[in-house]
Amino acid sequence: MSQSPPPDWDPRSRTVLDDQIGAYDDMRHKCPVAYSDYLHWSLFRHGDVLRAVLDPATFSNAVSSAHPSVPNGMDPPAHTAYRRLIEPYFGPSQLAAYEPACRRIAHDLAQGLPAAGEVEWMGQFAQDCALRMLSAFMGWPADLHEPLREWTRKNQLATLAGDRQAMAAIAFEFDGYIRAQLEARRSASPDEADVTSRLLRETVEGRPLADEEIVSIVRNWTVGELSTMSSSMGILAHFLSTHRELQQQLREQPALSTAATDEILRLDAPLIANRRILRKDVEIGGRPLEAGERVTLVWASANRDESVFEDEHEFRLDRDPDLNLLYGAGIHVCPGAPLARMQLTIVMQALLERTRRIAPVEGKTPVKASYPASGYSWLPLWIERA
Repeated sequence: MSQSPPPDWDPRSRTVLDDQIGAYDDMRHKCPVAYSDYLHWSLFRHGDVLRAVLDPATFSNAVSSAHPSVPNGMDPPAHTAYRRLIEPYFGPSQLAAYEPACRRIAHDLAQGLPAAGEVEWMGQFAQDCALRMLSAFMGWPADLHEPLREWTRKNQLATLAGDRQAMAAIAFEFDGYIRAQLEARRSASPDEADVTSRLLRETVEGRPLADEEIVSIVRNWTVGELSTMSSSMGILAHFLSTHRELQQQLREQPALSTAATDEILRLDAPLIANRRILRKDVEIGGRPLEAGERVTLVWASANRDESVFEDEHEFRLDRDPDLNLLYGAGIHVCPGAPLARMQLTIVMQALLERTRRIAPVEGKTPVKASYPASGYSWLPLWIERA
């Protein structure tokens, strides 16, 4: 590769971190294909991001040789076999079996909110809800909740600090939790139907999955679930708190909850970006990019592109859902999208059923999360139960 170009921006500057969404909007207008030392090439326009996700032969997902990710970090044909294996875990029958537990968790936590008072939403609801829902889906015991809660906290701190040594140790710790769950199930009944037990019985290309493959699959599901789901719940609750009329509309028309969730998360992305690596030379937005260079797809900007979304800053329920890149697109579209949509719809409905008013807390400003996280790290809300 030739020498790197001078940086067009600094994604870790205080200006960007203080208002990520606004900063990405500015970059989409001023420099839609931008270079930085931290994120390398970043794509901000909807069309450029969509071009990348629909061309995996050029924009490869295999961004790490040291830590391969199954199947997210793979390209066809290897990706195809693993993807075929995992998709049934998010199919209609699996979700139907899981839905009662999911609904029970959301309703129990909503019922535990104060009759009237201030709530720190992230710590008192969102993080706990994401953790419980994940554990219920995976078939993990309740005594794993606190270790995973502490692990999530340490992982966020290490990521924000950019401490690679700590991040590696924390990743190893998480793998240990998964391996312990696998070992506990090896001696259990072969008919156990929970997700973790089923993975032990899976095969790919005629052979059983290796433990390393199962750990990688579960890591992809769970680490993303814990972070993006709690972020999503924070973004949704904050938006509802500042839109009183929408609260009432969704209480009266709960069938609109899923569309409303997708639209709110289009406006304020729970997942900022994903990475790719180029396998071929390309030109994007008049800028030449060489094979081997790294590319960041900025979902948080692409989903607010005014060339695709009319009145892009406004909440609207009449959007074309096929244009929303909330869960990606192409062969790497999020396989867990049906699960996430169900969980978030249930959470929104439970919250609105159990309240008559959700509002910001006067005099207290929510604290936004910093990249690579999104949403809020601290979110005070005023809750009045129905």
